[in-house]
Amino acid sequence: MNLLPMRMPPSRATALPRLIDGLRARLGVALPERHDVPESALTIASYNVHKCVGTDKRFDPDRVAEVITELDADILALQEADRRFGRRHGLLDMAGVERRTGLALLPLSLDPDGHGWRGNALLVRGVRAMRLRRLTLPGGEPRGAVMADLDLPSGPLRIVSAHLGLLRRNRLRQAEAILAALAEAEDIPTVMLGDLNEWRPGPRSSLRALEAGFTDARPGPATFPSRRPLLPLDRILGRPRGLVRAIEPHDSPLARIASDHLPIKARLDMVAVEAAVPEMAAAA
Repeated sequence: MNLLPMRMPPSRATALPRLIDGLRARLGVALPERHDVPESALTIASYNVHKCVGTDKRFDPDRVAEVITELDADILALQEADRRFGRRHGLLDMAGVERRTGLALLPLSLDPDGHGWRGNALLVRGVRAMRLRRLTLPGGEPRGAVMADLDLPSGPLRIVSAHLGLLRRNRLRQAEAILAALAEAEDIPTVMLGDLNEWRPGPRSSLRALEAGFTDARPGPATFPSRRPLLPLDRILGRPRGLVRAIEPHDSPLARIASDHLPIKARLDMVAVEAAVPEMAAAA
């Protein structure tokens, strides 16, 4: 959605950015975080590709693949990467993506031609997955989440990728289902990311349940709509504190038209992961 008309009086064109900045402040939207991170930090990203349909209404998987290349991520979560109805065929040339980026698709799809589970795909570069799990989330829509335990040189890391529902009551139940699944698993450093479809800060947020389990679960940088971002629908949350650093949207000219969401990315401080493993084990 383009919030800026093609022809706009100068007074309105000047006022609109101030209006949007004011709305972002009311919604608690965070500015991109700028922190020093070690050179060893990995880049993790999440991208709702909107079934490869851009803001110009064109279906263009190659354009989405180019944005993925721009991200230069080591770990990438995609939402809406498969067809929603009928057979869940994948929409991207994943072999081509792997040749260009080194990112390999984890085997989460039950369809041989699919990319993920309920549209959620995970790609990693040079990392082995020890365990994979598919979660069916409650609610009227066919929503899901995926969990992958990765074997990193510094120790294990769990990635949870999700695309939560449009209705607040469903998001509440879905967040609780994810936390319940995490409670059943070994407690290791964890990143949760994806299109969580929540923009409200404070008590009205459907993600309040996540605040007890993840640090900084407040709204992050705005990612939607991509042409003039206002709402922080896409999130990257981590535990323990200090694991997720430098969260920011990937705002490039191509990203503004390839999907209705901007990608969001962050750095993973693996030094923090390495220090946290014995601490978390002792607390268990």
